[in-house]
Amino acid sequence: MLSFYLGLLGAALTAFLPYPLDEASDVEAARALFERNLQAIRDQDRGAYLACYLESERLVRVGPEGQEHGYVDFAAGLGDTWPDRLASRDLELTWLGPGLVFGTYRYHVVYGGESTHGISERLFQHTDDGWRIALTTAHPQPKGVAAPPLALVGGTALDGTGGVIEDAVVLIRDARIEAIGPLEATSIPVEYEVIDTSGHFLVPGMVDTHVHYSQTGWADGRPDAYDVRDRFPYTEAMSQLEAHPERFHRAFLAHGVTAALDCGGYPWTRAMAQATHADPHSPHVLAAGPLLASWVPSMLHVPDQSQFVLMTNERDVRATVASHAAYGSDVIKVWLVLVDRSLDELEPLIHAAGEAAREHNLPLIVHATQLEAARLAVDAGAQLLVHSIEDTVVDDAFIEACQESGVFYCPTLTVSRGYHRYTDGRLPDELLASLENVSPWIAERVRATPTGRPSHAPTAALRESARALQLHIMSQNLQRLANAGIPVVLGTDAGNPLTLHGASVAEELQAMQNAGLTPDQVLTAATSDAARALGLLDTGRLTPGSKADLLVLDQDPREDIAQLGKPTWILRHGVLHARQDLLTH
Repeated sequence: MLSFYLGLLGAALTAFLPYPLDEASDVEAARALFERNLQAIRDQDRGAYLACYLESERLVRVGPEGQEHGYVDFAAGLGDTWPDRLASRDLELTWLGPGLVFGTYRYHVVYGGESTHGISERLFQHTDDGWRIALTTAHPQPKGVAAPPLALVGGTALDGTGGVIEDAVVLIRDARIEAIGPLEATSIPVEYEVIDTSGHFLVPGMVDTHVHYSQTGWADGRPDAYDVRDRFPYTEAMSQLEAHPERFHRAFLAHGVTAALDCGGYPWTRAMAQATHADPHSPHVLAAGPLLASWVPSMLHVPDQSQFVLMTNERDVRATVASHAAYGSDVIKVWLVLVDRSLDELEPLIHAAGEAAREHNLPLIVHATQLEAARLAVDAGAQLLVHSIEDTVVDDAFIEACQESGVFYCPTLTVSRGYHRYTDGRLPDELLASLENVSPWIAERVRATPTGRPSHAPTAALRESARALQLHIMSQNLQRLANAGIPVVLGTDAGNPLTLHGASVAEELQAMQNAGLTPDQVLTAATSDAARALGLLDTGRLTPGSKADLLVLDQDPREDIAQLGKPTWILRHGVLHARQDLLTH
């Protein structure tokens, strides 16, 4: 509508202004001013920026609150705040008449880590002082509106299922992969913005099947293990987590995780998760809500809500599952730990949970670290086991039961390492380096870890020995199950002490490879199989119709699997993010 009226204005000027009619030179001059205007923003050059605008009361600015007029107020209100980054594309200019050109461009601007996409308009006018901007607008892209079409051209595509396409083209429209194929056989429509990915590797975004938004990644999120409430009040920490999930959203995306399962937490996690599904600034999160537990830790609650529901009898278990379904839980999570209760006592409750989950068409997810507990979980219909079996090597009967049930296995190999590091007061260099890639709110806590404890203490040596034995059993079980065709998936248990959201992915990937999986197996476990485990059948692979959630890597992850956690670009819901932008907080 605006361009229509501007066209009428241009026609009027053509009739009455003594200005030479030269469309090409007008457009060229307007383009030069447009580019100076955008470069001044990038350079944070106040003088160059203001010099682009009409120094008159007739200067018009349009934003969410409507029109504002005048150069003086505009200059006074500019202040010293500049975006951390401005990316511009699709710069289009339309000649309206002598001395008048209308322009638009699509922008991606980052302020203090907050990323915004939208479209901006300019009206360029020739004056006695040269070309100036007479009107400027900015319209943020509404939530749910798909990003403009995009073509990623020239990279090597690893599709997440073992397929490889050299010199690939990935066409993206309406937040979906429209087509993928070799450049020589794939035409690129003219309306697509082309991004050159030559020399890079394109892979599906990763899926972390085991995270906790109700835990901080440090000791203050687990007072049952380390009580630091005198300095870091638990209720305050939990309130912060609910108010600022974006701290974890950005960290996950920056480390290549475009979908995740919140595997048990406070009730608010369900609404948080539902808000992420079409949000390009967060991973696609699924949430279990409060865990159905065989035992409830005394400290993991706040006065008016809890992360756990104690399983007492079959009727109450079924009622809890029904309530979870009504309130929007995506899965039913059972925390099966053998504290003061036997498997015989728990068996009917676990089966009741499985039956009720199937009645409500919800997957059953089970924490079971002992072989007999895992055997019960599989028998009850578990779709996903989110911890390694660590007490003994699995037997053939268990493997056969897993094959028949179709259960997925999430080894979660490195989470206990975080507890050992905290207990021993060890902050490895790689962990300290990762703090540059997480929220300062989290980094501050990690740096408060008590350090300097003597690593040669007998108790520390015993812990290290027990950890080595545990990891040996876990690695054996991972290899046995993977070799038997049981689908293995990525899961970090992020949120536990010193297992940081997003940043812990690279270490878990490397541990899976060290335990015997090939790089191709790890890649599949982190993408297509992890997505299948959560029922996200249009995620985790680069195929037509899949969601446009993918990563652009500088190096081949088959040669260094940790590269999956270090993407240069992240595409989420069709919107392209530079990693550096996501790491700006």
